[in-house]
Amino acid sequence: MAVHERDDEGVPAGAGLTTGEVARRLGVAPTTVRTWDRRYGLGPAAHTGGRHRRWTAGDMARLERMCALTATGIAPAEAARMVRGDAGPEAVPARPAADAAPRPAVRARSRVGSGLRLGDVRQECKGIARAALRLDAAALDELLEAAIVEHGLVTAWTEVIMPTLQAVGRKWESSGEKYVEVEHFLSWHVSGALRRSTPSAVADRPGATTVLACVPGENHTLPLEVLAAALAERRLPVRMFGGALPVESLVTAVRRTGPAAVGLWAQSRTTASRPLAHHVAAMEWGVRGARRKPVVLTIGPGWAGRTSAGLPRPAGLAEAVTLLESVVSHKP
Repeated sequence: MAVHERDDEGVPAGAGLTTGEVARRLGVAPTTVRTWDRRYGLGPAAHTGGRHRRWTAGDMARLERMCALTATGIAPAEAARMVRGDAGPEAVPARPAADAAPRPAVRARSRVGSGLRLGDVRQECKGIARAALRLDAAALDELLEAAIVEHGLVTAWTEVIMPTLQAVGRKWESSGEKYVEVEHFLSWHVSGALRRSTPSAVADRPGATTVLACVPGENHTLPLEVLAAALAERRLPVRMFGGALPVESLVTAVRRTGPAAVGLWAQSRTTASRPLAHHVAAMEWGVRGARRKPVVLTIGPGWAGRTSAGLPRPAGLAEAVTLLESVVSHKP
């Protein structure tokens, strides 16, 4: 399979991006890109044959400038005049010659909109962050689902969604009460995208179920939601009980389902309870001589330094999925 070289903006050398790809990276609707082209003259600097336009790294730079200006409240017409003044068609770099040595691909290092620092991330993070800052529900859903389809759920979460959520969280923490609505908005749409991208339910297999729950006092459910979605994607039965499950309810759920594994999420060290984890790990069921116990995974940053032998603590989503697949496959 041929490998396509890419320039510093991640655009295929000598080919360019389609309008749909440009829209996803910018976090806007394709109709917006076409409107900026038709109404304000911000279309591709070079044209190829046929009906489909291709956008180069120089074209992307102008559109990113347009996004940044309109995000501050500047009217599109005025923003377009400023963009054309910054880098008109004559200032857009020409496409590299076919025999020119390609430049190495790098990730985008950026600030998006209102000073939201993303750092060294995939290009899709920029579009998702812009859509979240604009509270653009339709664009955000489209971008999240496209990332999951393109990269797979585990990679999309680890390399696209989580870095964006972390950047929004950092901005919230450093800005007082500002941007709380952006974090809640983004988290809600991520949760919806996870549900839409995976099977609604997987049939139970005796002894092969995984129970997922937040420990008492813990309400950060999104990391468990993505783990549940990743297991369902692999057709592994899972029972998700969400946030702050009381101890008695957790014990009841484990006894009723007889799971192969139990995942306990703790975001904070104040909620992580090692005695609770050991209690669940010691539970038994089944007939005498063939008693079974669950494997208990302690998941989340709250468990750092608080676990012990027999209570595995996976470092991330991929490791948790691999571990649970192995546990389930070895259950009778």
